[in-house]
Amino acid sequence: MTRRLIFALLSLLTVIVPAAAQDWPAKPVRVIVPFGPGSTPDVVARLIADELQKKLGQTFIIENKPGASGNTGTDAVAKAAPDGTTIGVSIGGPLAINTLLFSKLPYDPKTDIAPITQLITQPSALVVNSSVKVNSAAELVALLRREGSHFNFGSIGNGSLSHLAMEAIALQSGAKLVHVPYPSSPAAMTAIIRGDVQMGCLPAISVTPHEASGAVKILAVSTARRSPYLPQIPTLKEAGIDVDADAWMGMIAPAHTPDALVARIRLAVVEALGTAAVRDKLATQLMEPVGNTPAEFRARIDSEIDRWAPVIKAADVKVN
Repeated sequence: MTRRLIFALLSLLTVIVPAAAQDWPAKPVRVIVPFGPGSTPDVVARLIADELQKKLGQTFIIENKPGASGNTGTDAVAKAAPDGTTIGVSIGGPLAINTLLFSKLPYDPKTDIAPITQLITQPSALVVNSSVKVNSAAELVALLRREGSHFNFGSIGNGSLSHLAMEAIALQSGAKLVHVPYPSSPAAMTAIIRGDVQMGCLPAISVTPHEASGAVKILAVSTARRSPYLPQIPTLKEAGIDVDADAWMGMIAPAHTPDALVARIRLAVVEALGTAAVRDKLATQLMEPVGNTPAEFRARIDSEIDRWAPVIKAADVKVN
């Protein structure tokens, strides 16, 4: 169990949940996922829902509501009754970054969403085709400073974390890279392997299986500290690149859900995150469980906006 999760579990010992919230869930609970079946948020949502169902003896129903880069499903959570019968699993895009990319959202993450807890964090990896003559992130930045206009990179979509992370690296190197979006991580990874694009900053789980072939080189992970699952790979910050771009997702509820009910749901979710079965399955996806407080999760959402606003402005990132 990670130190962070142990702290979260210990903190629950001090939580006093009023009796009215202790009955949750008295009815079946919808868990809305703003992406399709088989997506990473869907996998995590089903894992947590299955554990909650076993522990609490109530039905948890996954509802996939994809569309508009996650905005459609997140809006469905925002507009649901704040009574604990609808919760959701969402990510940094619809909870933070999309406020910077879309001229108007049908919900306001600050006022229409109640954060429950951050569920996981997952590293991305800076990867280059093996033909790129560098062996570290620092060497790549030096190369981009000299010859940046000759390079391009792949991402999993315009405005995605993989897009913004590479734009941030380009800005710090003073290079102007050509962005080539792809529909998925496997598609972007295939393009790097074939040499259609030279590099990318993609979910590490989609990158690591290909390193042994020699077709690509992993230069760094994008997290603030080294991943416990990839301890041999340095961070971008170790190379002097001030970019922190971990992927994360969290459990949310509609705004105005009573604080006591939010606390009760968080208690159940963090207990689920603490089980060996859930931790082991998350580890196969290189995911670290978090389980922080609603206030800490809110701060994380707000920091995501602060982190990416200057990158989006400087790189003139727009969505269609």
